[in-house]
Amino acid sequence: MVDLSKNDGGGLSPAPLMELATGFWASKTVAAGVELGLFTRLAGGRSVSIEEAATEFGIKIRPASIFLAASAALGLLEKDGEKYRNSPLAEEFLVAGRPSYFGGYITFLDRREYLPWHDVVHALRTDRPVTWDPDAKDSLFTREDPMMMQHFWEAMHSVGYSTARALGAAHDFGSHTRLLDVGGGSGVYSIELCKRYPHLTATVFDLAHVCDIAAAKISESGLDGVVDTVAGDFQEDAVLPGGYDVILLSSVLHNWDEQANRELLRKCWEALPSNGAVVICELLLDSSRTGSPAAALMGMNMLVETERGMNYSGAEYASWLTDAGFGGISTTPFDAPHGNAALVARKP
Repeated sequence: MVDLSKNDGGGLSPAPLMELATGFWASKTVAAGVELGLFTRLAGGRSVSIEEAATEFGIKIRPASIFLAASAALGLLEKDGEKYRNSPLAEEFLVAGRPSYFGGYITFLDRREYLPWHDVVHALRTDRPVTWDPDAKDSLFTREDPMMMQHFWEAMHSVGYSTARALGAAHDFGSHTRLLDVGGGSGVYSIELCKRYPHLTATVFDLAHVCDIAAAKISESGLDGVVDTVAGDFQEDAVLPGGYDVILLSSVLHNWDEQANRELLRKCWEALPSNGAVVICELLLDSSRTGSPAAALMGMNMLVETERGMNYSGAEYASWLTDAGFGGISTTPFDAPHGNAALVARKP
């Protein structure tokens, strides 16, 4: 995040504000690289000159030169002589087709959220989302929204891959045997956790059309019979499926308000056996609600995207868990795109 302590030698400098205000220059440059397939074309150590890039992408020399220079300055490309190649970051996360590919999330942000964010002041004034119309649709997650069906679930799989792996390293799932992944989306958390912990089986519990997406991802991963799906609505259904000793809520609770989240945690408590655990994976705000920047800005995105969502602090989650009857609450920090900590609580 921007260093707000910068100064020009004579006091405060507006340079940090310049960096904040022009942040979209960087994000749109990255999105352009993903859309053009720049990093995928340079996979495996391939390099191109400005002239070669211009020919390959069907653009003129001037924009090719500007684009490659900007991509290198952002740490996405490296220059060797007169040629450019992928940096390690781009090679790992921006080459399409690889398990770690992050480009799906970048594409979603660019095509779904970039323009609606222009109306963020309207969202602030009306307390209504600007990416969809609640008067015309029942839910943000409806099957009828082509943008959501085409990009959202793939984006969540993309961003969830690294987060799931970080969660699996941060919390020891070795003491669990059956995982219920509530609001599990594409199934990426269940897939990656079951890969890391071979004794673990998992069920993705989500809306029927989302379960179809998860089932395809599960088959692609070769985990049929290890991970399965159960269709349902964790908000509308009176109870959650039983028979599991751990329930995962990853990037779920920030979509809803306190009342809805307390009700969901109550359902988790009722569904778990004695000594069963609930694991919450989120971008947590600190106790003063002034950071982290990633968590606070995700909260702003919830204002743009949802009717009732916002990001919460670890203390708020701990209070709700305690009120629901859970104990032994612990927080394990980690660093990932869609989570900075895991809160774990157990049913006595």
